Amino acid sequence: MSADTVPVTLTGWGRTAPTAARLIRPRTYEEAVAAVRGCGVRGGIPRGLGRAYGDAAQNAGGTVLDMTGLDRIHAIDADGGTVLCDAGVSLHRLMEVLLPLGWFVPVTPGTRQVTVGGAIGADVHGQNHHVAGSFSRHVLSLELVTADGEIRAVGRGTTLFDATAGGMGLTGVILTATVRLLPVETSLMSVDTVRTTGLDDLLARLTATDHLYGYSAAWIDLLARGAATGRAVLTRADHAPLDALPARARRAPLAFRTRQFAAPSALLPAGLLGGPAASLCNELRYRTTPRVRTGELRGIGAYFHPLDGVPHWNRVHGRGGFVRYQCVVGDGREDALHRIVRRVAARRSPVFRAVLQRFGETGPGWLSFPLPGWSLTLGLPARVPGLPAFLDGLDEEVAAAGGRVCLAKDARLRPDLLAAMYPRLDEFRALRAELDPRAVFASDLSRRLAL
Repeated sequence: MSADTVPVTLTGWGRTAPTAARLIRPRTYEEAVAAVRGCGVRGGIPRGLGRAYGDAAQNAGGTVLDMTGLDRIHAIDADGGTVLCDAGVSLHRLMEVLLPLGWFVPVTPGTRQVTVGGAIGADVHGQNHHVAGSFSRHVLSLELVTADGEIRAVGRGTTLFDATAGGMGLTGVILTATVRLLPVETSLMSVDTVRTTGLDDLLARLTATDHLYGYSAAWIDLLARGAATGRAVLTRADHAPLDALPARARRAPLAFRTRQFAAPSALLPAGLLGGPAASLCNELRYRTTPRVRTGELRGIGAYFHPLDGVPHWNRVHGRGGFVRYQCVVGDGREDALHRIVRRVAARRSPVFRAVLQRFGETGPGWLSFPLPGWSLTLGLPARVPGLPAFLDGLDEEVAAAGGRVCLAKDARLRPDLLAAMYPRLDEFRALRAELDPRAVFASDLSRRLAL
């Protein structure tokens, strides 16, 4: 039996920069190895559930390996708190299986619809980065198909592990991973919320009290100006203990419940989401949030992944798609963060989803995005006039401050800025040249940035 092979046109979740490729969906490890060995002159790249916003899991004219057919959970150590699973298992599936046993994934990004392999390849981070780091810190070992078609056991602390964590699938195809889990008593979160008056107020609160919470992030209004520039709704949380639940919820404290809403129309015109509409939405969100609220109980899905309840929410900016931009600047470079926020606010572009959070220690990945400091994420319609030049200017500001942009969300970074943002880039390139001299692994991202 051979793997399914079909011609496809693919984009990232932002729905920009489509390219055509040959899609192979292996269902066994042997098929995955055969697919790597038969990638062809344009190479191949692994792909999970397609939630990378940019072009990291695309390969124009080449092969894309859809790894979602390898989705088995092999072993759960319910006493020691580890799971061994295929790379194609989604975080959603892990939550379904693990929560009833009292365990949670150690790190979750803003969607649970990502695979374990994708979480490692992008070294995803979550709202707990300031205390838990990114996903790869909790990976104990993995199995990797390298460019020679061999399956290698890769342990944490090795050179190949560090290149693979955040390596965007360019060191090989991950087959399995052993992941350390987080113990929880319930499937609910205890959430504290506070409105902040501006960026200085927000940064001060995060600096003073972030260590008291396991999770924290702020929705930030990037259309507010003047004294209100950078005003935000700061949300912080911990996993709720059993004794915090009302009596009814204690009957099934570890139940994993999700909600589903109607999908936005594929024909939604981008003009509905212009600056005035964005300003109104932001004003309503800010004003309708209580100044202070403590101890609110929310389900895991509602707290971590509210947009997962809206199928195809990436259509909301219309046919032109959208750009998800994320940057980080280090501690002590709050001046750069202020300039970036002011530049975005002054432009009056329709920014709907903007998040600011504090990052903790850098992980082991050579191309891993987080560094200790401040992360700002925002989404913009791709057809905003002058957007490429504007984002180039933000990139230059970030690079000058010693920061970086997130490669898993990128589809447009200039290659000349990459080395300034990722100081271990030369090591990554050297390892790639040694392990994969024929460029068996390649993507639109790797060609654009000469990775």
